[in-house]
Amino acid sequence: MRESVQKRKNKLRIKRKRRVRGKITGSAERPRVSIFKSNRHFYAQAIDDTKGHTLAYSDGAKLGVKVNKEDVKKVAADMAQKLKAVGVETIVFDRNGYLYHGVVASFADALRENGIKF
Repeated sequence: MRESVQKRKNKLRIKRKRRVRGKITGSAERPRVSIFKSNRHFYAQAIDDTKGHTLAYSDGAKLGVKVNKEDVKKVAADMAQKLKAVGVETIVFDRNGYLYHGVVASFADALRENGIKF
């Protein structure tokens, strides 16, 4: 029974992901920041969709942090620093089908606290 529940959750996340991704796109001036979270790690990357290039990324595994509200703020601070180094102040946030609460909301709030607008 567990497999069927997990398959349903994954299908619903993919459905949300496609719905959100169909409405937003990133550019060089305003890249799309896409996130991915697993049970162990949290990742974020800024993507220029017109060229298909990754402008900046932050890897929670390399920073040695876990996936919780406090540690994700460190990933957001690292991502904000890298975005500013590239010269980006404004982004489009792509939650990648994840619900906007908990770790995802904490990451977004920490980006705003570090001076990134969206």
